[in-house]
Amino acid sequence: MKKQFLDTGKIVGTHGIKGEVRIEPWCDSPAFLCAFKKLYLDKDGKTFIEVKSRPHKNIVLCKIKDVETIEAAEKYRGRVVYINRNDINLEDGVNFVQDLIGLEIIDINSGIVYGNLTDVLRTGANDVYEITDRSGKKYLAPVIDEVVKEINVDAGYVKINPMKGIFDDED
Repeated sequence: MKKQFLDTGKIVGTHGIKGEVRIEPWCDSPAFLCAFKKLYLDKDGKTFIEVKSRPHKNIVLCKIKDVETIEAAEKYRGRVVYINRNDINLEDGVNFVQDLIGLEIIDINSGIVYGNLTDVLRTGANDVYEITDRSGKKYLAPVIDEVVKEINVDAGYVKINPMKGIFDDED
C-alpha cells in the first residue's frame, strides 16, 4: 500500500536570525522540495507548516510562516518533513523510491524471483537497485533500459533481464 505522506527531508538547523531553517532534502534535488508550499511534520499529515523555500547548494532554505526568530526556528531542528503525494503529479514511468522499496525482483525470461528491492542508490550516471534475497545476500543491478524491463508498483514487482555476473560469480 502506498504511503500518502512521504518523508522527504530533515530540518538540520537554522539559517540567519529571521527564523529560516535548513532542510537536508531526501528527494531528487533541493529544487524538487522547493515546489511545495506545505510540508508536514508527521507521517499522518495532521501537522503541517506553510513554507517559502529556495535551494542553496545541496540544501533547502525554508521560511516557515509565522516563525520570525532564530529561537522559534530552533524548535524545528531534527524534525523530519513529509510531502503529500497528492501535491505532485509524477510523469508516467516515474515513481517515488518509497513505492519501489519492497517490490519483488523477477527475471523476465525465467520467472525466477531474485529477492526484493531494498534500496535505490544514486550513483550519478544511473541509479542502482539493491536487491536482497531471502538469505540476506545483497546484489546490485543498474537501473538501465537493458536491465529493468517492467516496473509495476501496484502489482508489487520489477521485471529485469539480469546482466551476466549480477546473481552469479561467472565471468
